[in-house]
Amino acid sequence: MLRTRGLEAGYGTGRVLFGVDLDAPSGEVTAIIGRNGVGKTTSLKAMLGILPLKAGKVFLGDEELTGRDVHHMVRAGIGYVPEGRQIFPQLTVIENLRVGQRRPPRTWTEDRLLELFPNLRERAKNLGKALSGGEQQMLAIARALVTDAKVLMLDEPTQGLAPKVVDQIADVIRLLTAEGVAVLLVEQNLALTENVADRVLVMSKGKIVETVDVETFRSEGEEIRHRWLTL
Repeated sequence: MLRTRGLEAGYGTGRVLFGVDLDAPSGEVTAIIGRNGVGKTTSLKAMLGILPLKAGKVFLGDEELTGRDVHHMVRAGIGYVPEGRQIFPQLTVIENLRVGQRRPPRTWTEDRLLELFPNLRERAKNLGKALSGGEQQMLAIARALVTDAKVLMLDEPTQGLAPKVVDQIADVIRLLTAEGVAVLLVEQNLALTENVADRVLVMSKGKIVETVDVETFRSEGEEIRHRWLTL
């Protein structure tokens, strides 16, 4: 389980997060939703150490990871798929995977990932820039898993993708949670959120303001949208 307590972070002298507490249990999808600019992406970056914390603590299981460098966070078991994918366009699919591969791989081996993403097996020798948007997203997820991630942070993974590809991403997320991976999902696609999440955290002005299970979110979704998501 990934846990945060009292996270505060921002950019320069500006504060974006004001005491973020969340739990992302193993084998479940925890979704963070909210309007643009409320701190969702900032939360992921602060947890991973990309953005320095001003206050608060980060735990993976019983181990405190607060203040560690990004590579230590990754080695501890946190994988990150950033918004916009950010694969290496001049490297092939296989080279993208091997850049971050744990040696020797334990859980998510190259063969297992290519079985999980058959499109990538077919395009294994293609450069990243030659892939479709959906294939690039799958490569970004595979590249995060190849570090043997126990927690997978996904930032807007379905942005700009066709509905068929969104369904494929949803299937992958379900498979990962069945394998015990904790998925922390930032997503504007509320239909996907309802489809895959176990619990939904609503963020506003740098804080988690509401936490509901997915059944409650489905039944009270309109009220939640009106209160926290509409302008």
